[in-house]
Amino acid sequence: MNPTVALLLAQDGITNGIVFALLGVAILLVFLVTRVLFVVQGEFVVLGAVTLVQVQRGEVAGAAWLLMPLALLCLVLSAIQFVRERNSRLWSLQNGICLLALAIGLCATFYPPAGKSAWLQITTVVCLITPMGPLLYWTAFRNICRSSILTLLFAAMCVHYVLQGLMLPLFGPEGFRALPLVRGRIDFGGIWLSAQLIFMLCVFLLLTTALWLVFHHTLPGKALRAVSINRVGARLVGISSDIAGAAAFGLASLIGAVSGILIAPLSNVYYDSGFLLALKGFVGCVVGGLASFPLAALGALLTGLLDSFAAFYASALKDSIVFALLVPMLLYMSVTQISGRGEEAGE
Repeated sequence: MNPTVALLLAQDGITNGIVFALLGVAILLVFLVTRVLFVVQGEFVVLGAVTLVQVQRGEVAGAAWLLMPLALLCLVLSAIQFVRERNSRLWSLQNGICLLALAIGLCATFYPPAGKSAWLQITTVVCLITPMGPLLYWTAFRNICRSSILTLLFAAMCVHYVLQGLMLPLFGPEGFRALPLVRGRIDFGGIWLSAQLIFMLCVFLLLTTALWLVFHHTLPGKALRAVSINRVGARLVGISSDIAGAAAFGLASLIGAVSGILIAPLSNVYYDSGFLLALKGFVGCVVGGLASFPLAALGALLTGLLDSFAAFYASALKDSIVFALLVPMLLYMSVTQISGRGEEAGE
């Protein structure tokens, strides 16, 4: 391998690693707040990518036909809960988001932004995908939020297969690839970097900075951090676990939509591509220790680099090589947990 090939592989690895890092941060956020291993995160990426392609073509976004029935189902469940519990605050919040989702779906169906600016198309994609997170939480996870992690994982897998089954008739089996958002290359002292990579790095840094500001300098962000650290203590001081869960799912769907927009111009995206993307984001979380957002992002970047170089040396085994990272990391985490319990027992 010469330096030119290594540089190209590194660029490709960083590009994939940025997407894996965003997925890893979203999966870790949902897990810490709700204990759900959110394998559905990959479906948000696919929906974001495919919706961008459809909007660019001037077609009606298929995501609208997922969003509107989901909002109607959530309205029905909310009405049933209101009759049973008379919780007016939860009623107004949940129904407000459902009605907003219905309005967004209708606008995207009857007034598609065909021929409009790229920023309007991106805004349309984000507005269509982001409400799906809270709606999925309220319909599928809220009533079982106190179940075991294994039960929540089974529920997440069921949601994944339902969404994947619905996306096949909506989008078809063919691949989707969007028009490039940024064209050209940039010369850095004789090293050519693609403008798309620079754009993705800027978006990644902007999004992670925004998340850091939200978590450390806003009251809702601090509430989410409190729930992720100690759910019981957060409930004792009046932080609603329902609202925190919906907010975590909303942030996850927002990150998924942005990830889909970033990956759409780089490779073909199929209706069933989400699960593999989510698993690689999860590998990044495990490499980062399933505890820290910066470490999860760093682990996902390393996963992207490993995926790129493994594709060069052994393309048929690249996924196996990436997922093999789970074995030593899980063994290490298991040993450290056992030793930690032994020390606590000794004390």
